[in-house]
Amino acid sequence: MSAFKDILRKDNARVFLNPNEFGEEHMVGNKRMVISIDNNEMVEREKRRTAQGDLMSYRQGVFKETVLFYVLAQDYGPLPAVGRRLELDGKQYIISDAINEDGIYSISLEAQRS
Repeated sequence: MSAFKDILRKDNARVFLNPNEFGEEHMVGNKRMVISIDNNEMVEREKRRTAQGDLMSYRQGVFKETVLFYVLAQDYGPLPAVGRRLELDGKQYIISDAINEDGIYSISLEAQRS
């Protein structure tokens, strides 16, 4: 493993998901974890999906709530499967995307709300 990748892995916990920097405690499933919610990146990903024609139709009065968060792989456990249910801070979601980004998971959630 390169020295740069070692530095990145250490920075994942010390900086990116440090509660004194970008991380915040949330309930993920039934476990309290330090995560970082990134609403800006979720908006950008939704724009790309919309531009590619990946739209879902929704009934009047129903909207799609989306959330993207980052969590240390070592804290979360195995990368979750797309389509699986996940509770975040007491709200139910479906995992729409999950990527291992060198020791940090990027997990996208969505739910239909009224």
